[in-house]
Amino acid sequence: MLRQVLHSKIHMARVTEARPDYIGSITIDADLLEACGMRVNDAVSVANCRNGERFETYIFRGKPGSGAIEVNGAAAHLVRPGDKLIIMHYAWMSDEEYRQNRPRVLIMGDGNRVAEVMRYEPS
Repeated sequence: MLRQVLHSKIHMARVTEARPDYIGSITIDADLLEACGMRVNDAVSVANCRNGERFETYIFRGKPGSGAIEVNGAAAHLVRPGDKLIIMHYAWMSDEEYRQNRPRVLIMGDGNRVAEVMRYEPS
């Protein structure tokens, strides 16, 4: 049996741009993708800490070092620049894969720079 479990998370990233007329997705700084293990086209769930809105989308690669967290398309109506987001990537895993999984979590600081990297241990 496979279970859907947390693979990686970007915690408290600030929206840098909301572009409703752009092709849908969330654009994330390539350095942040590398740091947490997310990839272009991965599906993600996003929670807006300001208004409680949640949505699903997929990832576009942003310019490395830019700090970009851009919400595009229809989901851009659910955020404003400056909103804090939690971006969660899930993966389907067997029990054996789950036992090896240590989700990587980026805690974001000013300018969408990584302030801390954590790993969640399975309980």
